[in-house]
Amino acid sequence: MNKRNLTGILAIGAVASLALAGCSTTDDGEAGGDPTMEECSTITLGFLPSWTDGLSTAYLLENQLGKLGYDVEMQTLTEAGPLYAGLAQGDVDVYPSAWPELTHAQYMDEYGDDIEDLGAYYEGASLTIAVPSYVDIDSIEDLAGNADRFGGQIIGIEPGAGLTAQTQDSMMPEYELDGEYELITSSTAAMLTELEGAIAGQEDIVVTSWRPFWANDAYDLKDLEDPLGAMGDPEALHFLGTTGFADRCADAAELIAGIQLDDAAYGSLEDMVVNEYGEGREAEAVEAWLEANPDAFETVVTD
Repeated sequence: MNKRNLTGILAIGAVASLALAGCSTTDDGEAGGDPTMEECSTITLGFLPSWTDGLSTAYLLENQLGKLGYDVEMQTLTEAGPLYAGLAQGDVDVYPSAWPELTHAQYMDEYGDDIEDLGAYYEGASLTIAVPSYVDIDSIEDLAGNADRFGGQIIGIEPGAGLTAQTQDSMMPEYELDGEYELITSSTAAMLTELEGAIAGQEDIVVTSWRPFWANDAYDLKDLEDPLGAMGDPEALHFLGTTGFADRCADAAELIAGIQLDDAAYGSLEDMVVNEYGEGREAEAVEAWLEANPDAFETVVTD
């Protein structure tokens, strides 16, 4: 299987760079019309392209909202914090794949008053610590005393990721690993590069991961058991909107609320976007997926 090269994605990492687009609006303009009533014509989707759950669902929404007649703008960022801030400020209309219940709870505590939940599209998402299947340990507990096997490193993703905070602030202290291991943060693409290199040489490596994530199957990863529950409970993946989005863009919000994907549907979508078609062909991949899955969800829009 050809795996997608994530390295070349250009992303913007600061709120200051967000285009102040939001839902573009026009007043009613008719005599006696309510000037507060607005027509939504442009929808800005904010997502982190290195996190392929959001990459896949962003292009799914681009396709579906475009078929409803909206102009859809795609805004890429590199960290979750600026994305939540942009969503709260109205610079971004929709975050297509958020983890607000646990992983991103800190951002919801900070910005949640200016964010509305548009619905959960996937149940049972989880944060994990993983190794290739050939590594002969099965529990996070087994990492203790084995730091030399892994070079004293746990290979992580972006520094601002909720997964990074959960690993650094909860898992490592709970299992008393912070004296033996260093959590290496950089990017999802860099983590996958390290993982691929280790697997090619059948070397021991431990990484931060999550489900759903295409790399679990592509690299035959094994989630380590977490008897202390330090990586948190499973949660749902949500579509989030800036406050007032559902009122301004009612038919868009109705479509979004109707999207629920099971493991098979989500897995096939992500695999087609990330692996079968790859970078630069995401829109084409979504169209192919919809042709193959015309009844994928309740509110699906066809040509």
